[in-house]
Amino acid sequence: MKKKTASARFAYFLSVVFLAFLAVGTFGQEATPFSQDSSPLPPPTGFVNDFAGVIDSATKAQLESKLKNLRDTSDTHIEIAVAVVKTTGERPIFEYSLAVARGWKIGSKADDNPSALLFVAIDDRKYFTQVSKDLEDELPDGVVGSLQRQYLVPEFRKGNYGKGISDTIDAYIETIRNKGVPVTAATPSRPVSGTSGGGVAGGGGLCCIIIVVLLLLIIFSRRGGGGGGVASALPWIISGMLNSGGSGGSSSSWGGSSGGGGSDWGGFGGGGDFGGGGSGGSW
Repeated sequence: MKKKTASARFAYFLSVVFLAFLAVGTFGQEATPFSQDSSPLPPPTGFVNDFAGVIDSATKAQLESKLKNLRDTSDTHIEIAVAVVKTTGERPIFEYSLAVARGWKIGSKADDNPSALLFVAIDDRKYFTQVSKDLEDELPDGVVGSLQRQYLVPEFRKGNYGKGISDTIDAYIETIRNKGVPVTAATPSRPVSGTSGGGVAGGGGLCCIIIVVLLLLIIFSRRGGGGGGVASALPWIISGMLNSGGSGGSSSSWGGSSGGGGSDWGGFGGGGDFGGGGSGGSW
C-alpha cells in the first residue's frame, strides 16, 4: 500500500514539474510581445527571402540580380525586398509585413531612402507591398494595387508564384523608372533587340552605293585611266564603307549592365522608414 502511494506521489510530482516548464515557456513567449519595429522573421540573406520554398532557384537568382542592379544604379540606392512566408498566423498581413520592412531596415540611412517590400503569405492567400515614404511618388498606392492585380494575382491563381513575383517586380522597376507612370501588359518594358526600324533602309542604301562604285570602277578600268590601281583598292574601299555603315546604331538600356547575383549583397542599408504606404489584397 505504501509503495502504491509513493508511486502516485512521484507521478504527481512529475506532472507538477511538467506543468511548471510549460508555464515558464508560455511566459517566455509572452515576454517578447509583437512590435511593428522588430521583424518576426529571421534576418534576411538577400533581396529575396523565400521562407515558403515556392520560388525556383533560377527565378530567385534573376530577381537578386535585378534588385541589386536597381540599388547600385539608382542615384538614391532604391532597395526593394521580397519576403514569402506560409502564414502570418493570427496577425494581419499589413502589420506583419510592416514589422518585417522596418525590422529589416530596408533602404539607406540617408534622408532620401526610397524602398519597398513585396510580402506574400502563401497559405493565407494574401499579399501586401509596403512602400516607404520616399518612394510613394514613384509607386503610389493605387498604382501598386493595380500592378499587383495585373501581374501577381493571375499567376498566383495558377500556382506560378515565382513568375507572379518576378513580373510584379519588373513592373515596379519600370514604373519607378517612368516616375510613377505604370507600364501595361501591351507595352513591353524594353526592346527585345537593339536594331531599329531604319536598319533595313540604311542597309539598302549602302548596297546601292556599293553597286554604283563597282560600276564606276569597271568603267574606269576599261578606259585604262589608271583604273587598275583603283580596282586593287576595291576590297579596302568596300570594307571601310561596310564598317562605317554598321556603326552608330546601338543604344544602351537604363542602368547599364544587369549586375551580378546576390553573392555580394552585403545587407540592407539600415533605413526602414515605412509609414504604412502601399497596397495589398488576396487571390
